[in-house]
Parts: sequence; C-alpha cells; structure tokens
Amino acid sequence: MQADLIERLDRILPQTQCGQCGYAGCRPYAEAMARGEAGIERCPPGGDAGARALAHVLGVAALPFDRARGAHKPAQVALIVEADCIGCTKCIQACPVDAIIGGSKHMHTVIEPLCTGCELCIPACPVDCIVLVAPLP
Repeated sequence: MQADLIERLDRILPQTQCGQCGYAGCRPYAEAMARGEAGIERCPPGGDAGARALAHVLGVAALPFDRARGAHKPAQVALIVEADCIGCTKCIQACPVDAIIGGSKHMHTVIEPLCTGCELCIPACPVDCIVLVAPLP
C-alpha cells in the first residue's frame, strides 16, 4: 500500500526535479510525505493547487505552498543563447533530467521536451547564456 501512495503522490508532483522542496527530486519528496516526514506545502512549482491535491491524497488539511521556498511560475524551459555559449559543460552537469546536450568546447542545446524548467542550469553557467522561455505549444 505504501508503494501505491508514493506513486500517487509522485504523479501529482510536477516532476521538475528542482530540489526546492529540500529533497533531491520529486520521488524522494513523495517518499518523505508518505512516511510522514514532510509536509504538503514544500513544492513551489506545484503551487497551491498541487498542495491541495497532495493534501487530498494524504487526508490532511490543505495548506498554501511555502512561498519562502520560491515562487510558483508558469511553465518554462531553458534556452541556450548559442552566440554566448563557451561549451564549458557546467549546465550539462547541473541538469537533473539530462535535457542539455553538447560537447566540451562546443555549443550546447536544450532538448525542450525533456526540460522541466527547474532553473538549476542557470547558476551553473559562467557566462549567463541561459534564459527561460515559454515552451512551444
């Protein structure tokens, strides 16, 4: 039964793998909630609606998400400005979902359908060549 609960919680989470909840990804956060070690309010990407859905599954009182952990934003994806990329590979190393490809000293690119918009690549880039944009429809 615990595995079913974890699966239900994980499916509700946005799968950004951003770590804003304090866990290494959505699945570890779902596991912590199922064990009663974490509250439902820790996911900024899921917003208030996500927190309400998690509360419903767990049968606990709904809470708004913790704004101190970050802001709820519309869907976004990373875009590498080709002219500025130096091919350092730091963004590749920072990406938790392997959405960035490229080789050392060559321009990198983002595979948009894989990008979760977690923003972890942005601080890793030493030349600030990564911007966030709305995903293609």
